[in-house]
Amino acid sequence: MVSASFPNTRLRRNRRYDWLRDLVAETSVSPKDLVWPLFIRDKGTSATVPSLPGVRRYLVEELQDAVSLAQEAGVTALMLFPVVEQHLKDAKASQSLNPEGLVLNATRALAHLAPNMGIMVDLALDPFTDHGHDGFYHEGDVLNDATVEHLCQVALLQAEAGAHMIAPSDMMDGRIGAIRKTLDGAGYNHVGILAYAAKYASSLYGPFRDIVDSSGCLKGGSKATYQMDPRNGNEAMREVAQDIAQGADAVMVKPGSLYLDIVYRVKSTFQIPTFAYHVSGEYAMLKAAAAAGYLDEPAVLLETLTAFKRAGADAIITYSALEAGHFLQEALS
Repeated sequence: MVSASFPNTRLRRNRRYDWLRDLVAETSVSPKDLVWPLFIRDKGTSATVPSLPGVRRYLVEELQDAVSLAQEAGVTALMLFPVVEQHLKDAKASQSLNPEGLVLNATRALAHLAPNMGIMVDLALDPFTDHGHDGFYHEGDVLNDATVEHLCQVALLQAEAGAHMIAPSDMMDGRIGAIRKTLDGAGYNHVGILAYAAKYASSLYGPFRDIVDSSGCLKGGSKATYQMDPRNGNEAMREVAQDIAQGADAVMVKPGSLYLDIVYRVKSTFQIPTFAYHVSGEYAMLKAAAAAGYLDEPAVLLETLTAFKRAGADAIITYSALEAGHFLQEALS
């Protein structure tokens, strides 16, 4: 028998039934919260890589298939990345300015195939450089201002091709303001900027480098000289504040699940649309554990996405977008 002083409030009462848990749930995830990274390749590049099971690279002429898959999963936004063949890479990222380049052709194709689908385009030079850095590299240093000038030219091409939102991922200082000025000056004031505002020098990007065929390309220097130190949180607030002041329409924290404290702080502090990137290493670990039978993949994936949302993310970029979309639709049916 419990004492008379036993509390009247029993929090378990609201957990007793499925329908009641749904009614009082504080956080929800929808397929429309998800962004699907879409990799564009030439015919000389293979469609898949072992380190990212379930992820493939698409030819431009295969994009109708990709659009159909996204629509079936209820996913309404894509983010494009190029897979540039090695012989086209050089120190000056020349291929990034090719008006018939992979991403630009894909952007134009998607604008025609799926006019109601969001087209985001990653903006960085590392897919195009033979040294593997996100900017121009000289004697051990990545040159900030020269890189920014080049990024502005690429951003303009992306806007002209029909990108709705451009996502600079290079972490060069001042690039958001310069890109905003370039776009506005050319009449593209309607094109948004999603800033990779807090992009950390993480060890979780390996499978991504496999899929964009940049593994082993890094020649000298370190990305830690421009990507953020994982030990720093306050610095992320400074990065985000600068990008907002320079005209960012939304900001991103990358990686995601190991940096939920940063997601929470960014959203709580700035109340700006906040994206989290469920990066390739996080995806690959879940896939490997599920394949070994250690985890229930749908349950853990949806729990992970819910954690992003609970921390404050408005949108989640994830290689699991299609699977998650189907899981979420099944849960609601």
